[in-house]
Amino acid sequence: MKLIFSFFLITLTAQLSFSQETPKSVIDKVIAQIGDNIILKSDVEAQKLQAAQSGMEVSKETDCLILEQLMFQNLLLNQAEIDSITITDAQVDAEMENRIRVIETQIGGREKMEKFYGKSITEIKNEFRDLIRKRLMSEEMERQITQNVSVTPKEIEAFYKTIPKDSIPLINSKLSFQQIVVFPEITKEDKELARQKLEEIRQNILGGKSFETQARIHSQDPGSAAQGGKLEATRGMMVPAFESVVFSLKENEVSQVFETEFGYHIIQLVQRMGDDYVCRHILITPEFSRESLDKSSKLIEECYQALRQNTITWENAVLKYSNDANTKQNRGIITNPITGEQTWSMEDLNQVDQQIYLLTDALNKGDVSSPSFYFDYIERKQGLRIVRLMERTSPHYANLTDDYALIQKATENKKKEDTLNKWVSSKLSNAYIRIDQDYSSCKFRHNWVTTP
Repeated sequence: MKLIFSFFLITLTAQLSFSQETPKSVIDKVIAQIGDNIILKSDVEAQKLQAAQSGMEVSKETDCLILEQLMFQNLLLNQAEIDSITITDAQVDAEMENRIRVIETQIGGREKMEKFYGKSITEIKNEFRDLIRKRLMSEEMERQITQNVSVTPKEIEAFYKTIPKDSIPLINSKLSFQQIVVFPEITKEDKELARQKLEEIRQNILGGKSFETQARIHSQDPGSAAQGGKLEATRGMMVPAFESVVFSLKENEVSQVFETEFGYHIIQLVQRMGDDYVCRHILITPEFSRESLDKSSKLIEECYQALRQNTITWENAVLKYSNDANTKQNRGIITNPITGEQTWSMEDLNQVDQQIYLLTDALNKGDVSSPSFYFDYIERKQGLRIVRLMERTSPHYANLTDDYALIQKATENKKKEDTLNKWVSSKLSNAYIRIDQDYSSCKFRHNWVTTP
């Protein structure tokens, strides 16, 4: 059921959007109840609004689909309460922050979000904390129901044969890559130069210059420099060393220079409200010397020539030359951060690393690129690298030879869906369920109410 109606899961975005556009008191009433948990008409309307805003056609049937999904979630919640499933405050806070961050990105920042909804972040969190906790309890219950589901090769093959030929998906070209990266060494002298530069900036600020202006001019943090170093966050979003300083400051106080894995920082606290805070921040990243760059250039060129002359295998070259902690122990394989897989679509490449495609477009499988400069946006540091094309598939219709893992996942999902449907059927007779007469004409998948 979740696989079919996954779009209609309750989200904080939908709830907030609905509450902004339509007063709940105008339309709200209880339209269904599972155990002690009720479903309001506004819950359905919130999901329907989100569907309409996404370009989907909505109708009375849409209401029925949404309502059944919400009843399914509440049946899971009812069982989770019976089984005493516990969700910690830390889990709730982390999920809450993730959802708020999505809305912030859409609206343009935390301050604009508060203005738009007419509520502080703290008020928003308090209002929806219970909703998030219930959602996590439902998800954990679902996970426990399906955790032992697995499929055999025979089941995978049988599932594939049930797919109508005109419904077999077209798989676009997929690529996979490996890399050998040499990051120039950052010496103690390089670090000291960066620290001294930031200390000079700090003294200028203490002498009366604007922190915001200094951040725009000097900060090397691409995410905040253009905003005058402004950051809006909550406890747990930043690395511990950063937050330790934030929560030690008084409003408008400027910190001492301190170091994290990203470089050297100073912070000015603007405002703190519980675990939420607004600050300004300047980052100076130590830069490697010309000597370190020359040394790295010679090393990557030596590696490239050894590979071309077949005097070293790719796997041994990775271990000998690469100092990239994220790929060195994995034969240099570059994981797609969007999907978590080792394969990339063109869309993913365009979002994450366009240079890889340019380096490997003319290569055959197993070929390597010549050394080139490389900037790691995750680690925020520059280096040199060689890229190897592991695989390039042509667009094709899914088949068991080339796409076994994909079909295996689809088979598992179908089996999980069947398991959930059987679980729902087994629970209906023992659960208290009530549905409003306005929805009596709905053609539900399950027989939620056995008597009129």
